[in-house]
Amino acid sequence: MTVSMTPRILTCRVTAMEDLTPDVFRVMLEGRAEAMAHAPGQYLELKLDEDTWVPFSIASPQRDDGTLELHIQHWPGHDNSIRLRELIRPGRSVTLKIPGGDCVLDESSQRPLLLIAAGTGFAQMKAITEAVLRRQPERDVKLWWAVRERRDFYLESLPREWASEFANVRFHAVCETPLEAGFEGPGTIVHQGRIDAVLGDQLDDISQYDVYLSGSPPMVYACVDVLASLGLEPSRAFSDVFAYAPRDPLVPTAGSLIRGKRS
Repeated sequence: MTVSMTPRILTCRVTAMEDLTPDVFRVMLEGRAEAMAHAPGQYLELKLDEDTWVPFSIASPQRDDGTLELHIQHWPGHDNSIRLRELIRPGRSVTLKIPGGDCVLDESSQRPLLLIAAGTGFAQMKAITEAVLRRQPERDVKLWWAVRERRDFYLESLPREWASEFANVRFHAVCETPLEAGFEGPGTIVHQGRIDAVLGDQLDDISQYDVYLSGSPPMVYACVDVLASLGLEPSRAFSDVFAYAPRDPLVPTAGSLIRGKRS
């Protein structure tokens, strides 16, 4: 899917910063509304210095007030992470390149959505989900959010609200360690394990779905390989990983997966 938005370099203002967990913080930025235009699922690049631009998924759909939201993972001891914490403070100006990426919501499609995210990959799926609920409120959404431990669900109240309020939304919380009793709720389903293994165990035919994936290349391709065996349609699979870490083929055929297991 191609998005015809030419990236722009602009200056905007940091209006708020909030620690969601000790490891993840939310940032609100504000600029001219027309300059901040983007499609749900796109990312921006934030300038650290003349040679360093750091990409972040935009965690909010297009807003008329020129504001947007980022979810940033803080890695103590990592140079760029430390510099980001110093740079991004309320009231300061930052330089952005926006928008980037072709992994965006296809609003011409009515197919059900399978959204798969790991960690702060949730930011991209948040933007897509909010756009769907605003513009295509009857479209089925199955959101799978995978983390390593309980505290990594840094904004769990939001997908819980979607799943509780909208009958067509399901939130699948996937954690590698056990979650406490009572985590499940209306429209919220709990799974333990690695996301690719859980998908293979819980899903069957997904040939009718549009599938969006956000995470590291190993995570995305592990999920793609599982989904390929369940009927994934290659033309309906979308991820930024396909652009910056391509492989051939992006989506293997079911037959090639079977042969690979036998070899």
